[in-house]
Amino acid sequence: MQAYVGITKHNGGLEATNELLSLCHIEDAQEVLNAGCGIGVGSIYVAEKHNCRVVGVDISEKMIEWSRRRARKGRVEDKVEFQVADVLELPFEADRFDVVFCESVIAFVEDRRRAIQECVRVTRPGGYVGLNEAFWIDEPSPETAAQVRAWVGPDIPTAATWQALWEESGLQDQVVKLCQIDPRKEVKDRIQWVGLWWAIIL
Repeated sequence: MQAYVGITKHNGGLEATNELLSLCHIEDAQEVLNAGCGIGVGSIYVAEKHNCRVVGVDISEKMIEWSRRRARKGRVEDKVEFQVADVLELPFEADRFDVVFCESVIAFVEDRRRAIQECVRVTRPGGYVGLNEAFWIDEPSPETAAQVRAWVGPDIPTAATWQALWEESGLQDQVVKLCQIDPRKEVKDRIQWVGLWWAIIL
């Protein structure tokens, strides 16, 4: 549905993205991969603000169409490249990117371990992998889990599950931050993140 109308959103909006990128030392990056780029907002933002080359991939062809359209409108096609790809099988050589970041994507992938391994594989030694993903603070009731599964697909992991996957990733100097979402800010964050013109006019 989001791909059809050209809208996307991840938890925490722009504030969360900036914090994630800061933890990944984005200021030192020359080439960045945005895995699961949606409509390209994050990829273009990074390219413009941090003056680096960004590759955005998404499994949805429609999302990539939106991303390319946004890049043309923003006149940043020389800084950003978009292509259809699956996070479970990234079409890049090992040790390529300085930073790989992924927001509100891997929580909805069945094989999360493999997805994280792929992000690590294409990151150069000394580079950074950053994830901003949803989780349950505590194990939900079977009824609640079933309702969420019917809406979003795979089960949302608990914080403990994410911690275990992160520890298995092989990454060093791991940082984990747990942040609760304020639902009252979500609409405002969506407009700030996507942009008023894109959120309303299109």
